[in-house]
Amino acid sequence: MVVLDIEDLSIYEHRLYTLIGANGAGKSTLLHILAFLSPPTAGEIHYDGKRVDWDHDSMEARRRRVTLLHQAPYLFGGTVHANVAFGLKARGIHGDDQRRIVETALETVGLQGFRERRARELSGGEAQRVAMARALALEPEVLLLDEPLANIDRETTGLLETVIASLPAQGTTVVMTTHDPQHPDRLNGESIFLERGRVVPPNRPVPRQTSCCTKGGSLP
Repeated sequence: MVVLDIEDLSIYEHRLYTLIGANGAGKSTLLHILAFLSPPTAGEIHYDGKRVDWDHDSMEARRRRVTLLHQAPYLFGGTVHANVAFGLKARGIHGDDQRRIVETALETVGLQGFRERRARELSGGEAQRVAMARALALEPEVLLLDEPLANIDRETTGLLETVIASLPAQGTTVVMTTHDPQHPDRLNGESIFLERGRVVPPNRPVPRQTSCCTKGGSLP
């Protein structure tokens, strides 16, 4: 069964894109391909102008430049600091540098003073913010978000919308999935509509609509 059938799709750097489609449209599958977690069965992916080879060494280097935040992110049972610092430790960042990055990321998502809180004691909205802080701490070139605004309270939704909308101006390309057709307007983003695995024209005008032009899809 073909889950995605996308002939041409380009993602340009320092922009925000929303993938809009019903359940089963292929949104999450596309994010996994863009995160270099699942190779396409046909076609090519280009990143930074170069064709992607799916060998182990190339993938390890590219995955450090792209971060995927899942819809239901997993938090470890330790402190908030330990959760946010997890990826930093894997990259050899420790001590004062680690603490500074963690505190900055937590401040960005409105969780100042939460560093020593136990992750399992957090509300759903707070847990989602910690997961976002963990992703931001890695300073990815491309941030992929799978339904980041689903099933959270209104306050957290507004805060995360503000954070997400600010990222392109800071040099981060954002691709996020959503069921909400109003998100492109609220986030000043561009829309990619998926229907049964295909990119389809929008059914209403969307500001700064991107054209699709590179076989297999391109990342910056």
